[in-house]
Amino acid sequence: MLRIIIIGYMGAGKTTVGKALAKALGLDFYDLDWYIESRMRKTVPQLFAERGESGFRDIEHRLLHEVAEFENVVLSCGGGTPCFFDNMEYLNQQGETVYLDATPEVLFKHLKMGKTVRPLLKDKTPEETVAFIQKQLGERRPFYKQSKYTLDVNLLDSYEKINISVSRIRDLLGV
Repeated sequence: MLRIIIIGYMGAGKTTVGKALAKALGLDFYDLDWYIESRMRKTVPQLFAERGESGFRDIEHRLLHEVAEFENVVLSCGGGTPCFFDNMEYLNQQGETVYLDATPEVLFKHLKMGKTVRPLLKDKTPEETVAFIQKQLGERRPFYKQSKYTLDVNLLDSYEKINISVSRIRDLLGV
């Protein structure tokens, strides 16, 4: 039984790397945000708007405990998932946790290119966004650093990032 759990800040490439890793290992892939949207029949931005961040985090915590019980999976968590309740401790108990580490500048670049508007970044200028990422990453990094493995993804770009990340994670975990 294998459970690989990818964590990191939004824009680090958790979903992209997680999908590719699952495919390479012949495992099922789950993105926690997608799982939440499927079960709740609402988007993450809708849930944030209706219930606020604390209401969303309650739902996230409950559904994390569902999906993290699945076997032979790669699970990509939302950027805030490890930072609430006992989620990081729980994730480490459930499987092999891998933190995709990136600088605020790299994260901003990835988020700027992304197609999705993130609820926490909505209506912020580029300068405000970088400042927000720096502040929040500083708060979240202590949780992320509790993962069993850390993979620096700063110097990797798109296609190269996926292949090298998958290869490095496989090496780290011996799979």
